[in-house]
Amino acid sequence: MELCVFQGTFNPIHNAHLRVAEYVTNNLGIDKIMFIPAYIPPHKECVSSMSLDRLNMVRLAVESYDKFEVSDIEFKLGGKSYTYLTICELYKKFDITDKIKFIIGTDAFKKIETWYETDKLKTKLHFLVFPRENDVDFDKLEELRTKGYEFDYIPLEFKDVSSTQIRDCIHNGRGLENLVPKKVEEYIRKNGLYKD
Repeated sequence: MELCVFQGTFNPIHNAHLRVAEYVTNNLGIDKIMFIPAYIPPHKECVSSMSLDRLNMVRLAVESYDKFEVSDIEFKLGGKSYTYLTICELYKKFDITDKIKFIIGTDAFKKIETWYETDKLKTKLHFLVFPRENDVDFDKLEELRTKGYEFDYIPLEFKDVSSTQIRDCIHNGRGLENLVPKKVEEYIRKNGLYKD
């Protein structure tokens, strides 16, 4: 089987995440995307007590999309959610015929050499890189290619939406129109998330 994953903190998942995933399924011939929320992200500060909330919000966000599914594999693995360990588990679990495709923003991809077991990780993944900034450093991307990181660049127009921005909106009492799916907004309000 061919597998494409979208792994992240998703704190919370928002419409820009879904836009990227829709582009991948609509334009790259990929039939299914597996969203994998991190249990404890190693590179970001995240309240561990909210891990289940983040997973629930991803489930709500993708439930109306036939080509999206959610995996709790990192919750089952426990501990810090290192991508390399997750990818190894996916190779054990599924009969994967080609490298796993991995959706990632340019901001994270530029730091890929700092990730746990990066030299082993790059042998297992084909990255699908989308813009997370106005001025993409294509020289840096090509430098990574020369170091063995296989990738395709997704030419989406950059939309300046981030989970940090959404958390700030909630903290300051502003609305979330067009930033997150309605069910995610309702979940956030109902559970009083991101107010502190």
